[in-house]
Amino acid sequence: MTQMTQQLPDRRRLATQAGTTAPAGTGKPRRPTSTQWAAWGFLAPVTAYLVLFYAYPLYRNIDLSLRNYTVRSFVQGDAPFTGLQNYRTVLDDPTFAPALLHTVVFTAVCLAFQYAIGLALAVFFHQNFRLSATLRALFLVPWLLPLIVSASTWSWMLNSDSGIVNAALHAIGIGQVNWLTSPSWSLTSVIIANIWIGVPFNLVVLYSGLQSIPAGLYEAAALDGAGPWRRFWSITFPLLRPVSAITLLLGLVYTLKVFDIIWIMTKGGPAESSTTFATWSYQLGFGNLLPAFGPGAAVGNLLVVAALLFGLVYVRAQRKQALS
Repeated sequence: MTQMTQQLPDRRRLATQAGTTAPAGTGKPRRPTSTQWAAWGFLAPVTAYLVLFYAYPLYRNIDLSLRNYTVRSFVQGDAPFTGLQNYRTVLDDPTFAPALLHTVVFTAVCLAFQYAIGLALAVFFHQNFRLSATLRALFLVPWLLPLIVSASTWSWMLNSDSGIVNAALHAIGIGQVNWLTSPSWSLTSVIIANIWIGVPFNLVVLYSGLQSIPAGLYEAAALDGAGPWRRFWSITFPLLRPVSAITLLLGLVYTLKVFDIIWIMTKGGPAESSTTFATWSYQLGFGNLLPAFGPGAAVGNLLVVAALLFGLVYVRAQRKQALS
């Protein structure tokens, strides 16, 4: 009896730590406190936003890709379930291989040049000379402009007959280049435009990363006789790896889904020479008199899966780095 009496305070204390304030022996759950209600109140808008604008659209896109939707069934909601048939249709389509190649080339080239140019500019502006802040602000203009304005401007600049680019090439003795109407140049044209638009983002993020590197490391390296290149490869580049990783991941997700620039400049042509998964998905779903909603949603889901895979690779790499 004495032993049981001594155990009662311990049980009450354990019950309190476990989140129950009811008297010992009642077994009633603890009521939420005002702090917990406040926490749920702050979480509710975020949860509602994620459900309405992420979870539900993703569910609808998956449902579209698994059913045979027509215009009538899309309105009435009685589309028959077809399983993975839409994905088989997409994989067997002759457009799949060129679109996949264009997507990979477009994404890889844009990421490489955006990161390299952004890093070079970030290191340049990190020197903090007199016009550094003014020039940095000017470099942000492509990022701040609406995409339709940027794409329309590049369409005018690369116009075969009246574009300023061909005029400059003609002035130095180079003949006319059909940037937007030639299958050999259309993909290059949209890549150039997208690199120009994406460089400011890389510049801003990488410049912020450079600000967090202690200046004392550069001073110590300079005292040891390290030159600019040695300081960059031994200090700047290694310490920027976490920032570089998130910059490349965000750039990858953005570049995979680029649609506006390609559609405004070339509409994926000519002869599908600049068609990517993003433009192909739109063409299937909305670009024909008889829209193929199912295959279009299937192509969109392939982009989602690709972005998700790269995101998982990034998370795993971050965990390994944290453990090491």
